[in-house]
Amino acid sequence: MKNLFLLLFLLAFTTLHAQQSSISGKVTDGENKAVGYANVLLLNAADSSLVKGALTEDAGTFLFEGIAAGTYKVVASMVGQGKASSRQFSVSGTSETIALDPIQLKQAANNLKEVVIEGQRPLIEQHFDKTVMNVENSIVAAGNTALDVLEKAPGIAVDQNDNISMRGRQGVMVMIDGKQVPMTGTELANYLRGLSANALDKIELITNPSSKYDAAGNAGIINIQLKRDKSMGTNGTFSATYGQGRYGKGDASLQLNHRAKKINVFGGLNYSNRKSYSELDIYREFFTGQEYQGAYDQQNNFDFRGRNTTGRFGMDYFASSKTVVGFVTTGNFFNLDRSNSNRALVLDAQRNPESVFLTNAAVEHARKNQSINLNLKHTLDSLGRELTADIDYIAYQNGDEQNFTTRFLNLSNEPLRTSDLLYSNLDGNLTIKSAKVDYTQPLPTLGATLEAGLKSSIVTADNDQRFYDRTDGADELLTDRSNRFIYEENINAAYLNSSKKWEKFSLQLGLRLENTIAKGEQLAEVVNEADRTFDRNYTQFFPSAFVGYNLNKKHEVGLSLSRRINRPSYGQLNPFKNYLDKSTNSAGNPYLNPELAYSFELTHTFDKRITTKLSYSHTTDVMVNVLSRESEEENTIVQTFRNLSTFDYYGMTMTVPVSIGSWFSSMNNGTLYYGLYRGKLSNTTLDAGRPSFTLNSNNTFTIKNGWSAELVGVYRSSEVYGFMTVDPLFYFSGGVQKQLWDKKASIKLNVSDIFFSNKVHGENKLANYAESFDQRRESRVANLSFSYRFGGSQVTPSRRRTGGAEEERNRAN
Repeated sequence: MKNLFLLLFLLAFTTLHAQQSSISGKVTDGENKAVGYANVLLLNAADSSLVKGALTEDAGTFLFEGIAAGTYKVVASMVGQGKASSRQFSVSGTSETIALDPIQLKQAANNLKEVVIEGQRPLIEQHFDKTVMNVENSIVAAGNTALDVLEKAPGIAVDQNDNISMRGRQGVMVMIDGKQVPMTGTELANYLRGLSANALDKIELITNPSSKYDAAGNAGIINIQLKRDKSMGTNGTFSATYGQGRYGKGDASLQLNHRAKKINVFGGLNYSNRKSYSELDIYREFFTGQEYQGAYDQQNNFDFRGRNTTGRFGMDYFASSKTVVGFVTTGNFFNLDRSNSNRALVLDAQRNPESVFLTNAAVEHARKNQSINLNLKHTLDSLGRELTADIDYIAYQNGDEQNFTTRFLNLSNEPLRTSDLLYSNLDGNLTIKSAKVDYTQPLPTLGATLEAGLKSSIVTADNDQRFYDRTDGADELLTDRSNRFIYEENINAAYLNSSKKWEKFSLQLGLRLENTIAKGEQLAEVVNEADRTFDRNYTQFFPSAFVGYNLNKKHEVGLSLSRRINRPSYGQLNPFKNYLDKSTNSAGNPYLNPELAYSFELTHTFDKRITTKLSYSHTTDVMVNVLSRESEEENTIVQTFRNLSTFDYYGMTMTVPVSIGSWFSSMNNGTLYYGLYRGKLSNTTLDAGRPSFTLNSNNTFTIKNGWSAELVGVYRSSEVYGFMTVDPLFYFSGGVQKQLWDKKASIKLNVSDIFFSNKVHGENKLANYAESFDQRRESRVANLSFSYRFGGSQVTPSRRRTGGAEEERNRAN
């Protein structure tokens, strides 16, 4: 394998020279003096859409390289200098250098209007390597949470256990602004529920990433980008929303940015206070062999109150036209109060009602995290050689309190015995230290680009959970349930990535090397002393490749492949238990192995509009969420992740845009897939899979006088996840928008899940246990949102501000 990739790298760099075009020019003022640090935009002449952006050098010069054939113009602007545009010009696609006449900025006597790109981004964009959902343009997203919006993204599903899947595959890596979110499952879902959609710019769905990315995330990457600095001068956005379902909910956010010649300061504050509910009915049957032992018929009602405050502050200093240094610091404070009541009817072996137990719970989850990122970007020369570096420090603090009261009654509601009183507290701390450096080296003589990088991260986690029995009025420590888990991990990585473009052919090859050293220790009672600690030390290669070919003006094809790893999150490794009621708890698995996957994807694009993707992946040690009996003697259900032998995925995705004039546009995404699970867990042999289909349709209507409307429809057929089968579901969301005050303000009214049809029904079947469940959430909510943009709107090139702790943040819990 290594020799094969070395050969491919040599082939990539020794092929004939590619034909590459460049555009050069100079910006001057009214006295023909050079204007340094001016904002320069390369725009498509047809629709003024942005192709590339840059800042001029001290001498006022600028250079755009690697420009495809087309017709363009260059627009230059500077605070206090007005704006100016070049003539329109054409690029033929052959190797040429176009030298533009100087672009002269003239001092305006009155304030000139800013440079505004009128071409509005569509709600859904389909690129060759990813799908982009422009949340900022969405009417139905206003006032919702980030999780609500994510569920409406093409091919994304969130199951009743809050696991996120992409095109029917779990193991997705979620990132915010290029940094992985340090959570999975319910923890991740709760975090996204606390993040307002008003703070989102767009969501990128990357199905087969290159070796430049961390190797984590078998199913692909979801990158959520927050609204950020795009303008010169001082500007900002304020938004506020009130929503009403069964309960009221609201949030408000303020984003500010100040951009001067040498410095850019930005920040934002978001607060949300949301109350919601969920209802879960479960019918559980217990077996010994083939013999029926009894059942629980349970009804659960949950009320949630979440309060989330998120702050972000940062600064970029432009030391020169080639060097930028900066920092970003964030803080997130999330409190979730959960109260739930559970009523369980106990049935005997003859299916007759026998007794009842009632559980009332009050749970408080407190989550805090703080992070700081120091970053550097240095351009070595005009050819585009670039060095970037990041140092990250991230700290998380978890604090949970759980109170459970369980009463045992006969069928006449008379007490059978003393009530159980269970109390638990959890103190958890997690720190992530990470450093990385990336280097980009254009190779003009070969028409290629070489990228390389190094990264190292150190993670430490210490979680202490204690359970107490309060039945007798005192706190009696339950040593068999209490635990302290300490985890340490060090990952070191290096990658090499190369790419080359010909007139019709493109090639990208990459290789990533990752070494993982991990150690875990339980400071509690264990049945087997060998289970107290574990050590892991492994090194693996992760190759990636992409080949693209333009058959003609209408047809493009591409083939990508990669090997990826999905390491268990720190929460999935943590053996602590969280209780739902007397009969149900969830726990981590410290012996969970990472899953490894080979993924292949063939892409065809017709007329740069209709995209079809054929996908296949083979995953070993696949992590599945398993519900099983704790023992044959007790009918207690434990939910945990365990490794299954293999998972094979076959999929076809098609994206079809439709438009009628300028008043209607629709983006339709359909995925047909088959997932096959194989292995043996909990004395059950699994060989399960079925064809499944998902459809996502986003429709936008442009009405006169600043009015517009949006309708989103989602359909998911029956699906299989390990031992679980889920029935089909569908839902629709819609809204209207009115723009005000020269498009600086807008009012949006939307209703999510209009027909209240987003309800989940499913089944779990194992050798000694079976269940069916129905879940209903507060999915139908009406939101009224107001947003106002103030300050300047001169667009400047956005600067990358992703840190180096991407994969570790996603796995923290």
